[in-house]
Amino acid sequence: MMNERYSRQVILNGFGSMGQDKIANAKVLVIGVGGLGCPALQYLAAAGVGTLGLIDGDVVSLSNLHRQLLFTTNDIGKLKIDVATENLTALNPEVSLKPYPFFITQINILNILKEYDVIIDGTDNFETRYLINDACVLLKKPLIFAAVSAYEGQLAIFNIFDENGIITNYRDIFPIPPASGEIPNCSENGVIGVLPGIIGTMQAAEAIKLLTGIGKPLINKLLNYNLLQQSFYEIELSPGSVNSYEIPKDETSFLNAKFGFSKNKETYRVIEIDIDELQNINKENDTILIDVREVYEIPQLNQENYKQFPMSNFEKLVNENLVQTNIVLICQHGIRSLAAAEQLHEKYGTAKNIYSLKGGIARWKHFFTSQK
Repeated sequence: MMNERYSRQVILNGFGSMGQDKIANAKVLVIGVGGLGCPALQYLAAAGVGTLGLIDGDVVSLSNLHRQLLFTTNDIGKLKIDVATENLTALNPEVSLKPYPFFITQINILNILKEYDVIIDGTDNFETRYLINDACVLLKKPLIFAAVSAYEGQLAIFNIFDENGIITNYRDIFPIPPASGEIPNCSENGVIGVLPGIIGTMQAAEAIKLLTGIGKPLINKLLNYNLLQQSFYEIELSPGSVNSYEIPKDETSFLNAKFGFSKNKETYRVIEIDIDELQNINKENDTILIDVREVYEIPQLNQENYKQFPMSNFEKLVNENLVQTNIVLICQHGIRSLAAAEQLHEKYGTAKNIYSLKGGIARWKHFFTSQK
């Protein structure tokens, strides 16, 4: 007898009960219960994926709610994993959920990934993306990758041979991680709320296609989506050159690999300060305050008090010779400013006192928006 829950997809030509059985016997891991992970989890649970793993060590915050629709205002401060597990169980109690209430790491990732058939990357930082990619290559696990920023999204499937016997991975597009702070993430660059919903749903769709064998999955293709133009285009992917990157060949080399961004040995001299320390330092005549955000970011700061040198053109500042002894870098969340401070420290060493405002303008918004 047909399960009414799945009846609308079982009656599809080319899907049928065999497709549903394949989904019911599948194990899918979603890494990151955020903008991408939430819709992917909701649609995979609704489709009846037999075992659904979800991993995240974060808690729900107010800024999550415009795009992470598994959560509500009442969930703020709760572990995402706890809330997601409860809501997904309510959506479909037939699915076996395996929650992991912590972040994926170099130590735990291999043991976790070994249990699953398909891996979905819903993370938003480069270090974790390379970690997940290399683990999937080592374990020969299909990886459904996605990324979103502002109004654009990307989607691809890696680590599967296509009909021509070609296999690609994330490093074939981006062989080497970008420098820390070089490319802003969603918390820095912003994202329209519906975008990760669209791309995350596409990740779920690609997973269903892989598991059931229907359609033509995005293997060795990078799909680009522009929300403002409502446009799509695909890029054919091919393996990178032999010397363009290196992936660990066994578990020992994987555990010994370095996935973090390379940092200058003297980075510890960069000091992160709070708003009170900023005000005290600013009272000294020998101080310059530098906003490293892009010119379009808000709130805009008074240019009489803050000099603007966007990270997109930061070499201009690096090439200048600042006369001030105290240099304070500021950005939206304290991420780019820390990276900028590290770059300046490479130039000035101990000759300058270089600071980064911890938490950035977002944390101290009242102070900055009240400035005239």
